[in-house]
Amino acid sequence: MSLTQAATSIPPLQGGERAWPKVLAGYREPHAGRSLIELTVTLVPFVGLWVLAAMALHHGFWSGMALTIPAAGFLLRLFMIQHDCGHGSFFAHRKADDWTGRVIGILTLTPYDYWRRAHAAHHASAGNLDERGVGDITTLTVAEYRSLSRPRRLAYRLYRNPAVMFGIGPIWLFLLKQRLPFGMMRSGMEPWVSTMATNLAILVLSLGLIWVVGLGPFLLVHLPIVVVAGSAGVWLFYVQHQFEETHWSQSPQWRFQDAALHGSSHYELPLVLRWLTANIGIHHVHHLSSKVPYYRLPEVLRDYPELRGIGRITIIESIRCVKLVLWDERHQRLVSFRDARATPPA
Repeated sequence: MSLTQAATSIPPLQGGERAWPKVLAGYREPHAGRSLIELTVTLVPFVGLWVLAAMALHHGFWSGMALTIPAAGFLLRLFMIQHDCGHGSFFAHRKADDWTGRVIGILTLTPYDYWRRAHAAHHASAGNLDERGVGDITTLTVAEYRSLSRPRRLAYRLYRNPAVMFGIGPIWLFLLKQRLPFGMMRSGMEPWVSTMATNLAILVLSLGLIWVVGLGPFLLVHLPIVVVAGSAGVWLFYVQHQFEETHWSQSPQWRFQDAALHGSSHYELPLVLRWLTANIGIHHVHHLSSKVPYYRLPEVLRDYPELRGIGRITIIESIRCVKLVLWDERHQRLVSFRDARATPPA
């Protein structure tokens, strides 16, 4: 039976959501040759654009800066490959995935083993109100926000401010926070080895590049690339779960399939952005089965078109999601601060 034929035998989504992980198991096998090509067509252009940007600085500041934008796009794509490695879905060979992820982590400033553990916790608890706080964006309920003192309300408002979330936040996360295993200080040696080994490798690579191109060109090229790629990465992670029709619940009502399918978005992007973001916008399918390689996610939507409309948001709609900052448990939806003020206490 073909995958397309198999789709017709799947129960309707209204009552058959538990069947999806089993159905998607047929897409979990990566193609080693395709994975190598994906890695090559991402890493080589990134290195080439980085070198060209450093060389272009000698002909003018803005010439070099212009090249950092596409370089940031390829760095973002490298992070998405690292992300698939963390799920063991890129090569489907643990050592190959792990070492590919660790090497990429030197470029993305992300300690692979430390990040992988936090991200696994995110996948295991996404959409669970009782398990918030690990590997996700802090989201308070309306009642929790109202119970805060005035200074703590102000702190939460600052945290959810777009300038902080997508500007200062990525700088703090990628340049500073990930230099130590925050949240896992007492979780054994692995997070420490991961962060310290990555820091050492970053230092060696940085000193080598500074020796070749000079301190000024290195900072002028690499910092904008990291900041732009980091901001884009945080934005993508944000809209994948912080959208109007998202799903949150508490134990024992929380169910993995419900949270994956309805608590993750289908971020519909133009073809070029889909490629640069490694199809991460098909996030509801990714959460249903994180072992599916990113380059096979479009196959799922092709064979199961009923998944296309679930959690679908466009770029315009995603911009409006920024104001959704609190979970209204009474109405089961994300709301803005203004909406929360207009809602009487329970």
